[in-house]
Amino acid sequence: METQELHRGRLIDHLQLVVRDLAASKRFYSAVFEVLGIPLGGEGDDYFWADELFVSTPASDAAQGELTGRHHLAFQAADRAMVDAFYQAALQAGGKDNGAPGERARYHPGYYGAFVLDPDGNNIEAVFHGEAKRSAPSVKVTF
Repeated sequence: METQELHRGRLIDHLQLVVRDLAASKRFYSAVFEVLGIPLGGEGDDYFWADELFVSTPASDAAQGELTGRHHLAFQAADRAMVDAFYQAALQAGGKDNGAPGERARYHPGYYGAFVLDPDGNNIEAVFHGEAKRSAPSVKVTF
């Protein structure tokens, strides 16, 4: 059995996207995860996962034959350069522009984000909220 890691202290435990074309989604998310510093956690014939995101085909046991609807997912970026790199990697991996990198003061001062549509039309964002002090990146639980 492989070692599992959980990072507690966040709102979402995990999220599943059920996609039409697993290869296209894997290409897209692998490129995005690489620039965000998120390792691919595992994969099988009808799924892959990273951190709390599980992506599968409708044929996977967990999907029960249904595609998920359109979602908005926002990934945390360490800085503005990472948001810019996310945007470029996502476009090069088949994503479509849905909002170029830039400050969005209407959300809050210092909010810097970029938006792309993944191969299934999900609105995927990378955001840097500005300089902040954290007590820890997350609480890590290994079992």
